[in-house]
Amino acid sequence: MDWLRAEYAAEDLLRTSGLVEPGTLEFRAGLQALALTVHLSGPGVEDWLRRTAHDHPWSGWVTARLAAPRDATAEGPDTALARATWRRLRATELRAADLADLAGVAGPPASAAAGAGVDEDRQVWLPAWQLGVALAHLALYLR
Repeated sequence: MDWLRAEYAAEDLLRTSGLVEPGTLEFRAGLQALALTVHLSGPGVEDWLRRTAHDHPWSGWVTARLAAPRDATAEGPDTALARATWRRLRATELRAADLADLAGVAGPPASAAAGAGVDEDRQVWLPAWQLGVALAHLALYLR
């Protein structure tokens, strides 16, 4: 039941944010990333925001949490659903705008500094979890 509650909360947050259309692969990636965050960290929107922030090592955190469940009862169906979701997020890639420069990974680009924003035509393949975490963070921030 914990996993279903986490998915419900994630879907509600993502739908009300209006960031992406429900039913798209992007929506699904955001839903799964947010559900994993909610399920693995417990209640607390501030904690979810911190976990999904750009400078947080989200994928390593998820891997560690799934490798060492909180207690013996955590090895039930909820953990199995979370692990299956994590496998799907890692195995799926999505084509999306390259946000690395805007996020400051390679330093601030000249176009972002000038207020031009993201070049939507410059697309790269990303693991679904990377796009999902960014969408999850934005949905939480806009709540």
